[in-house]
Amino acid sequence: MKSVKSSVPLFACAAAVILSGCVPSPENYETTPVQVQTEKGIVTCQLYSKDLVVWDRAIDRPNSMGVQEADAICKEEGKREKRR
Repeated sequence: MKSVKSSVPLFACAAAVILSGCVPSPENYETTPVQVQTEKGIVTCQLYSKDLVVWDRAIDRPNSMGVQEADAICKEEGKREKRR
């Protein structure tokens, strides 16, 4: 007879596999990249649908700018686009 403890990990793995097919992929929501002019240069942003600003990110940035700074600029651009 199987114990309940041994079937719990199996159930959890099966549930994860089933649910993983339901998770949206960012690629399905991509818009045309936009360029934002900053004091340090142009940042190219990959924006997503207006409801998914949290995924917005920089895909190109000046060498003088860090990734976090560029991503923050893109998130702000996404918020600005959302208000349009």
